Amino acid sequence: MKGWKLFFVWSMGLFLPASVWAETSMRTDTIPASIIEIPETTPKQPPHEHIVNFGVKGGFTASLFLVSDFSINGQEIKEVQNNYKIGYFASVFMRINFERHFIQPEISYSVNRCNILFDKPQAEGAPEDTPLEQASITSSIHSIDIPVIYGYNIIKDGPYSLAVFGGPKIRYIWDRKNDITFENFNLDNMKEELYPFNLNLTLGVAITISRVFFDFRYDIGLHNISKKITYTSPELTPSPGEEIPDNEIRFHRRDNVLSFSLGMFF
Repeated sequence: MKGWKLFFVWSMGLFLPASVWAETSMRTDTIPASIIEIPETTPKQPPHEHIVNFGVKGGFTASLFLVSDFSINGQEIKEVQNNYKIGYFASVFMRINFERHFIQPEISYSVNRCNILFDKPQAEGAPEDTPLEQASITSSIHSIDIPVIYGYNIIKDGPYSLAVFGGPKIRYIWDRKNDITFENFNLDNMKEELYPFNLNLTLGVAITISRVFFDFRYDIGLHNISKKITYTSPELTPSPGEEIPDNEIRFHRRDNVLSFSLGMFF
């Protein structure tokens, strides 16, 4: 009898833990999926970020004029040297956030400056050893810019983010404010008329730390901004193959701008 009692106690010692484990496993399998906790995978939102944010920024620019068609009295200028000059701008903007994406319309006032230097074409019949003379065009262009950019946050963790962005920019050039100087052209009353409305493409990257951000961008001019150059000169010589004097300087250029800014969200 003692042997049977020992066998019974030993069997129950094995059976009870197994039955408890099976019952616990069955209960876990029947728990609704809706109450099972799943770790969050969405990025943490910074405390200042709302669906719509407003902000301001300002910074500096460096312009590059890409000259595609430049001739004086019918003689083509093939080589042009760009000399960067520092400009500046100030902007206000609105940012619409949705998860890692955002849309950001802006309005800014910009002053872009640049200088181009080139060798003047020699007069017909001049000796080959005649030294070349240099002339230059210095521009200070005032504009009101309205870019609308789409951005994506590659990194977005708490108050820190790294975003890339791009989009179109409509540009209104304020002709009355512009200052364009022609040096060593030997022509009087030289003036350049620019197209008032232009379209650019904006690409860039932004780094945000809490409410403060740094913005690097490159604006690509999509078309010629120079409409015409006028001047007075009664002694123009005819262009090759022409019966009348060529009284026009052809000067087609696109305005590309590299900018750096510091801004803040409200």
